[in-house]
This record gives sequence, structure tokens and C-alpha cells, in this order.
Amino acid sequence: MEKEVVLESTITCPNCGYQKEETMPTDACQYFYECEKCQEVLKPKQGDCCVYCSYGTNACPPIQQKGKNCC
Repeated sequence: MEKEVVLESTITCPNCGYQKEETMPTDACQYFYECEKCQEVLKPKQGDCCVYCSYGTNACPPIQQKGKNCC
């Protein structure tokens, strides 16, 4: 039985604290994200594959499906 993948994630800007729910791409990791409020360009923390794994409420779809070292 395959695990259900959550496509929505609320991303929180570490610079200003602004939060926004986004739909994550299913076919790639998102390496950059620009905060809508302060225009800070977010990049993943060291060891993470994308901004959703670093700043989102849910990990990206590839990580959800296959685990930490799949990206």
C-alpha cells in the first residue's frame, strides 16, 4: 500500500515570520522561494533538499514517498 502524499505545505519565512500555504511540485524539489512579504529569497538549510523540507509544515513529495535520501 502506497503512502498518501500531502501536496499542501505552509511555508514560514525565517526572516519575517510570514506564512503562506503553497502547493508543492510533485516532480522536483524547489530550491528557491521568495517571501511574498519581505522578498527574502529562501534556500534550503544544510542537509535539506528543498525549501519545503526546511521551512514548510510538510516535507516535499519525493521525501514523503521515498524517504530522506531520495532527492
